[in-house]
Amino acid sequence: MTDTASQADTAREVPDGEQPFTALPERNLDKRELRTLVDGLAARPELWRGQVAFSDTERHYASLYRDEFVDVWLLCWTRQNDTGWHDHDLSSGAVRVVQGVLTESNPRIGGEHLATAVGAGSSFCFGPDHIHRLTGATDDAVSVHAYSPPLWRLGQYDITEDGLMRRISVSYADELRPVDAPTAA
Repeated sequence: MTDTASQADTAREVPDGEQPFTALPERNLDKRELRTLVDGLAARPELWRGQVAFSDTERHYASLYRDEFVDVWLLCWTRQNDTGWHDHDLSSGAVRVVQGVLTESNPRIGGEHLATAVGAGSSFCFGPDHIHRLTGATDDAVSVHAYSPPLWRLGQYDITEDGLMRRISVSYADELRPVDAPTAA
């Protein structure tokens, strides 16, 4: 995992003096508000473009902002990057693809999983009950993610070929990858 922890103050120092995070309400945001947030941040590449980097062996991500109500991340993807099946525990979320293409998959027990290509300029949002898997569909995908309340724990899932599912609780600081995948040395 490559993690570039940006200071919130750095993200607030934008050339025109606007402070994109100070206008946020002092409460948890719902999934639609999170989608509006990531869509707005996509239009402000000066806040995240310097954090973009790619690796086939570990997904690169950078914390853009975190307070007691919201958590904002930049994630970079290649075709080798795969979160595995996961949920966001108590948090709602939103994702905006700003470059390339991601594949969002949703599990169907006993059936074919649903896979959706999400290209640059597209966004989606979800509640805490949402289980999905994200993979890079191109070797240059970049996405902005926001969660509220901020991530603390996530659930990782293993789905066996015969349809058995199990959940493992992990820290938000752990890189998401398929449960059965070997970890990088």
